[in-house]
Amino acid sequence: MRMTISTLPERPRAVLVGVQLPGVSDEEHAADFAELRRLVHTLGYDTVATVSQKRTRLATGTVLGTGKLKELAALTGGSGVIASGASDRMSKAREKWEAAANTEAAPEEEEAGDVEPEDALLPPPSEEDDTAGPRPTVVVVDHELSPSQLRNLEKATGAMVLDRAGVIVDIFHRHAKSHEARMQVEIARLNYLAPRLRESTGGRERQQGRGAGDSAVELDRRKIRDRLAELREGLAAIQKDQDHRRYARRDQLRVALVGYTNAGKSSLMRALTGSTVLVADQLFATLDTTVRAMQPETRPRILVSDTVGFIQKLPHDLVASFRSTLDEALEASLLLYVVDASDPTWAAQLEVTRTVLREIGADAVPSKLLFNKADRLDAAAKEALLAKHPDALMLSAHLPDDVAMLRKNIIAFFESSMVEADLVIPYARQGRIGEVYEHTTVVSQSHDESGSRLRVRGLPGAIAKLTQTFQE
Repeated sequence: MRMTISTLPERPRAVLVGVQLPGVSDEEHAADFAELRRLVHTLGYDTVATVSQKRTRLATGTVLGTGKLKELAALTGGSGVIASGASDRMSKAREKWEAAANTEAAPEEEEAGDVEPEDALLPPPSEEDDTAGPRPTVVVVDHELSPSQLRNLEKATGAMVLDRAGVIVDIFHRHAKSHEARMQVEIARLNYLAPRLRESTGGRERQQGRGAGDSAVELDRRKIRDRLAELREGLAAIQKDQDHRRYARRDQLRVALVGYTNAGKSSLMRALTGSTVLVADQLFATLDTTVRAMQPETRPRILVSDTVGFIQKLPHDLVASFRSTLDEALEASLLLYVVDASDPTWAAQLEVTRTVLREIGADAVPSKLLFNKADRLDAAAKEALLAKHPDALMLSAHLPDDVAMLRKNIIAFFESSMVEADLVIPYARQGRIGEVYEHTTVVSQSHDESGSRLRVRGLPGAIAKLTQTFQE
């Protein structure tokens, strides 16, 4: 009997490149590489090697010094040097600028104390590094590259070059599902691509007007500006509608789950609300804000929202584009900071989340710290975390008892600020009594000649609004 084995198509192979700058510890540098590896895997590439170097600053022209650049090129099959680029039809001034940028890396590398000895340049070998097989065709740099750096690295390595910001933008582009998220991501993507458009090597030009020549790249940039204006106009209309919905929910109890990407926010969202939001072990699996009522429902009802995850070195354009998503956190009654307790870099991840929320003023919102994925920790690790953060909650989103404990804590938080009051609802307004049950807990009810008398418990703002409603 002949056995046939079906093989999946091989994923593109990638090399990760990073520079360890002063002030960045070995642990932080290794964590950056591990996170970049996961980003690249989410994008669909397999990492087969890493190239790292300690420097006082990035080489202006090529990020790496000349020696490390040649080492990288040996992996990808490139020349390790930057071609003259004569076919690019650059002006003499541009040629001089390019030549200065391309040669700048060499003297920098020779500066005293600028780099470590050669045997200290690379981090400990990774078990996943595997240079056997076809040459890598993609180079991913753990820094944001200028257009000239990107072009120079492609010339030297003969491979496609991506920077960290480009990888994140591309992942967002693939994972955006709702119309609003797609528009937000397209804005960020166009802002990223616009300065990186390149002149055509074919020398094509288009003429417009009376003899005025516009190059193809100039026309492309003009199209991008027009598209950005169109997207921002459409997004403003969507966000206006979102603002109306948030305003309608202003008197409801709202909890926002915030935290680093892949910390388990979506799992907690499903556990608390019974919703069917996507749960996947990958970065930025969900980009759209989901709002659901906590189940079983409480009186008054508590709404839970799952926001987009954060990550280190998140491109500013993406932060700006998702400002409406972050407004859910700004307008929440309670923020739940979800932390992956099993990640050794959880403290840095928590600081990234707090920094972004601080920028939009959400640090003033009451909050609780949740150490998720506690089932992966031993007793000693749990005790150490709780010793440093005694007010934090230790739980696992996959354990029903832990979710029930979190639910009780959320309810207790809101009940601590509730007050009791008496409402009189005239018989002529009985059709609106449902609003009372929606926004408060009815403790007791009686009737007399003036109408229904309800003893209710709720937030002061909600009770004041109901009192005004039934007195009009």
